[in-house]
Amino acid sequence: MARLSKDVQRHARHQRLRKKITGTQECPRLMVRRTLHHIYATLVDDAKGHTLVAASTRDKSVADSLESNTNTDAAKAVGAAIAAKAKAAGINDVVFDRGGYKYHGRVQALADAAREAGLNF
Repeated sequence: MARLSKDVQRHARHQRLRKKITGTQECPRLMVRRTLHHIYATLVDDAKGHTLVAASTRDKSVADSLESNTNTDAAKAVGAAIAAKAKAAGINDVVFDRGGYKYHGRVQALADAAREAGLNF
């Protein structure tokens, strides 16, 4: 039997997680997407299917202060930015969706920075 690619395996893990995790207007889902060059964080209201707030290393305000977009320092900056935008939108509580990635490295750094900036998981 052929071995599945890492991306297919990650997608399957994410689908298993999404059966249990949903976001609402009051407590949206903090979704993390990681690529080789960037990291993205989005607050999603699954009941309506709307993105409430988003931040990434591609945002000019975040990218200007970074030396590299691919390290944990960049993930910390995105975590702080998503928390600040969420606070401005009146959101304090979120449900964390790691997207099928291990809770390690850049994903963990983003989550820790968002917690330190005031988001409750």
